[in-house]
Amino acid sequence: MSVTLLAGSATASVALATETPAAAPAATVAPTAPVENLIVGYKSSATEASSNTAAADDATAKGKKAGKKTKFDRRLGTGAALVNLGGATAPADAANVMAQFRADPDVAYVEPDTRAYAMAVTPNDTEYAKQWDLFESTAGMNVPGAWDTTTGSGVTVAVIDTGYVAHSDVAPNIVSGYDFISTASEARDGNGRDGNPADEGDWNATDGECGVGSKASTSSWHGTHVAGTIAAATNNSKGVAGIAYGAKIQPVRVLGKCGGATSDIVDAITWASGGSVAGVPANATPAKVINMSLGGSGTCGTSYQNAINAAVARGTTVVVAAGNSNANASGFSPASCNNVINVASTNRAGERSYYSNFGTIIDIAAPGGETRRATDTPGTVTTPENAILSTLNAGTTTPGAESYKPYQGTSMAAPHVAGLAALLKSAKSSLTPAQIEAAIKANARPLPGTCTGGCGAGLADAAATVAAVTSTTPPTGGFENTTDVAIGDNTTVESPITVSGVTGNAPATLKVGVNIVHSYIGDLKVDLVAPDGTVYTVHNRAGGSTDNINQVYTVNASSEVANGTWKLRVNDNAGGDTGKIDSWNLTF
Repeated sequence: MSVTLLAGSATASVALATETPAAAPAATVAPTAPVENLIVGYKSSATEASSNTAAADDATAKGKKAGKKTKFDRRLGTGAALVNLGGATAPADAANVMAQFRADPDVAYVEPDTRAYAMAVTPNDTEYAKQWDLFESTAGMNVPGAWDTTTGSGVTVAVIDTGYVAHSDVAPNIVSGYDFISTASEARDGNGRDGNPADEGDWNATDGECGVGSKASTSSWHGTHVAGTIAAATNNSKGVAGIAYGAKIQPVRVLGKCGGATSDIVDAITWASGGSVAGVPANATPAKVINMSLGGSGTCGTSYQNAINAAVARGTTVVVAAGNSNANASGFSPASCNNVINVASTNRAGERSYYSNFGTIIDIAAPGGETRRATDTPGTVTTPENAILSTLNAGTTTPGAESYKPYQGTSMAAPHVAGLAALLKSAKSSLTPAQIEAAIKANARPLPGTCTGGCGAGLADAAATVAAVTSTTPPTGGFENTTDVAIGDNTTVESPITVSGVTGNAPATLKVGVNIVHSYIGDLKVDLVAPDGTVYTVHNRAGGSTDNINQVYTVNASSEVANGTWKLRVNDNAGGDTGKIDSWNLTF
């Protein structure tokens, strides 16, 4: 079986002028919000500079003059004194206390102990303004809001594709990969498999060269475009921004002239995830995320499924493109395989892209763009600004100058989700592939447009998903039980939450956050029990030897009265592994 890349047409892009960030405002001394503490720096000659007792006496005295009960709290690492104002103090009252310190010739400075917050800064990459897919409110993936928490550092993403052609906007994040194309004529590098995943070009000189109906084409440099979407260098004053720009890209070459063979791709999946392949050196940096923007017709074969299952068992999340045939994805592979995150494509209006495959096996949708409308003449490029801009090369056959171009395709949608998976794994390293998939689906937002045929859980939302997996408290409208409940071998335990003050029935999208510490979750069946005794199973002995359940499930509980006592019931059905319900919550 031969597979091909899943991208559509391309066109040249026009560079934007470099943006100059606005200068940050200077810090102010006078408080403009309630203040709880002051930082007081004494001159080195003052007794208060070295004596905590003297500093404490001074703080009390100055507070008394200003009508406040102030006290010395502690000494900072710089030697300054932290003075407690006795709780949140109005700016004017805090200013009065500060005035007492400023009037003292032994005081070098005094300033409010203000708060700092993580800031999502707009990247200075020159093409960033054209990356609607990252930030636009209508159909963007809400990526900048996730960067406050994570940029993907510590995670390697394998791009199983055409390889990588050198590009300065991706190069800082490239780690060693491998060329798995077995046939020298298809590889175009003079040999078979080797340690150099360089993209030698996938051009075809004549029509029919790659089978009946195939057309002559130039090289796509497809793998480099995918890599840039995932992890292009960011805030480097050039080009585009990557979704997980702190992550590393491992180029794994499987597509050359006339696509790629299943046998090569299966070995690539195995190697990229840390498995052993005969005749190939061990992977020094196994990937925790695999992106496969490739596919062919036919349902998932055993070879693909076995390789994917093994990769997931090693802890690697596998993301695949749904396909570009405007057909049910169940008829395409590896999109129809189990244990993958199957990604459909949306356009700038938040509708299913006209070419995107669809169906009940789609897990999630993400921006894949459109370089033309469905009603435009096939092969034309009418709306390049509505496609996905990323790193590319200007060579028509062999590599030329580096460039940037917009592409459309489920090939472009999949790396958005692979980048999000890297953000999640970096933010919370304990997440399993199943938990990453569940979190992405549970925190998707409804498509703003239409999707005939089915686009999964909705449009992936990076900020919402990262916030959900890193949150330590239930969202607004939530109820939580944090009391530990031990889970013994072959036992059934329950943890209750009493809900009150909620009007009417529970929603059809009741969120059930579950945090279970257990060394073998394949032993466990986890149920939500409604106040009337109705049981909703959220986890049923899945996950094998994977440890811990930490994810949010969505339950249609619209037939249940919200108020009352809900229970999380956990049944351990085997010996040898124990654990506990660490916490769980309900969000109405």
